[in-house]
Amino acid sequence: MKVEFDEDTCIGMYQCVAEWEGFTKDKSKGKAILEDSEEVEDGVFVREIPEDAELDAKFAARTCPVDAIKIYDDDGEQLIP
Repeated sequence: MKVEFDEDTCIGMYQCVAEWEGFTKDKSKGKAILEDSEEVEDGVFVREIPEDAELDAKFAARTCPVDAIKIYDDDGEQLIP
């Protein structure tokens, strides 16, 4: 399972940070940061979700008020949002 995070869309509410430790606050930017991720295009970051963190990552995606977080299964099908 993978998570995709669009940093440009993020408005810095940090709800994802409260739901999953894969996200941290960057107060200097006013944005969340997806830890251990790779930038795949300008402002879009992707990483694998550890199996034991899948539920937390899904909650993080669901709580994002601007849908900056997407979750994909191993076949590349978008699960959330």
